[in-house]
Amino acid sequence: MALTGRTALLAALGSLPVGILAPSWTGMLAVNAPLSLAILCDYALAAPVRPLRFTRSGDTSVRLGDAAEVQLTVTNTSRRRLRAQLRDAWPPSSWPTGSEQGASRHTLTVPPGEQRRLTTVLRPTRRGDREAERITVRSYGPLGLAARQGHHRVPWTVRVLPPFTSRKHLPSRLARLRELDGRTSVLTRGEGTEFDSLRAYVPGDDTRSIDWRATARQSAVAVRTWRPERDRHILIVLDTGRTSAGRVGDVPRLDAAMDATLLLTALATRAGDRVGLLAYDRRVRARVQGRTTGGDVLAKVVNTLASLEPELVETDARGLSTTALSDAPRGSLIVLLTSLEAAPVEEGLLPVLPQLTQRHTVLLAAVSDPRIEEMAKSRGTVDAVYAAAAGAQAQAERRSTAEKLQRHGVFVVDATPDNLAPALSDAYLALKAAGRL
Repeated sequence: MALTGRTALLAALGSLPVGILAPSWTGMLAVNAPLSLAILCDYALAAPVRPLRFTRSGDTSVRLGDAAEVQLTVTNTSRRRLRAQLRDAWPPSSWPTGSEQGASRHTLTVPPGEQRRLTTVLRPTRRGDREAERITVRSYGPLGLAARQGHHRVPWTVRVLPPFTSRKHLPSRLARLRELDGRTSVLTRGEGTEFDSLRAYVPGDDTRSIDWRATARQSAVAVRTWRPERDRHILIVLDTGRTSAGRVGDVPRLDAAMDATLLLTALATRAGDRVGLLAYDRRVRARVQGRTTGGDVLAKVVNTLASLEPELVETDARGLSTTALSDAPRGSLIVLLTSLEAAPVEEGLLPVLPQLTQRHTVLLAAVSDPRIEEMAKSRGTVDAVYAAAAGAQAQAERRSTAEKLQRHGVFVVDATPDNLAPALSDAYLALKAAGRL
């Protein structure tokens, strides 16, 4: 039996003469027979908690930063009216800081044999699966003096997906892709390797594009147009080792790499290419096979990335290379999202690069810290000069590492978290336009 604050107040007011003999409010009840009887009757008239029936419905997935609504239907199967307070508990990361109490507590009244639907609004602050915890119900009697309390578990999972903030860059990159395909502008030789069509010669066209056989069969000079090849294979490799756990500003490097992965996947599938995903550190953490094309690939990648977290281990570069070679058909584009720090690259990646570049085109993308650039520009005080020297040294080391990778035939993209996704997509389009895919 749970007694309410109202009960304690009545007990104190009705037992003042014996307050010294019974200093606690439970003792006061013991010497106040009418109040004790009222409490027992109130408790007996409270609707039981155990026979209540619960069902859930609503959202099963939501992007990080958006709100999800989960409905809880309460059915009162007893013969008594349910007057209750209900708490629908979820993990703390399901709400912004300080908002959980108001979001998960509900007051309801349900007549016998009827049901009510409650809505809990979740605003998750982290990626991954959020599972509902237990439901606590406190059922009050008509007088509000006593209550029954019990717990129920009704499973429900809401998957929190990556936010995909870089999707705002997709329209402009799709417009560039349409230009490469020749749908909004005339192509010239070199902007692709796959023959598209013949058209009439226009002054300024490259004379090497003239098709002399077609010209001989008609009265006008005909030139060939080209478009980037389709149905190419792209394998995006996410390094989930310790370096991916580092935060740049308020964003982990892995999250910035995920955002770039989503934009590149959306763009490449629109271009007709096959996209696969591999997340690796010392073992495979996630995998999406690039065997199909279309919009379902992006959905699979988003769903796979939702629960992916960095691992505080050193990445096994040899194992990563071997796994990537087994997943990617010959002649693929391998996009490696990893760090550009000198030690991991020189000791781990450089020795295995020849295995990758011999069979594939390799594009490495890394997240740079904008704070380093700010430090390099610092002036005015002694501390600022030292900070500028440290920033300049860090920049020089990254440039040196990038040059070593480029000498091995690797294309390098080094950008801040906000610019990584569009920069990587631009590099993909440049390779496609140059016929490197």
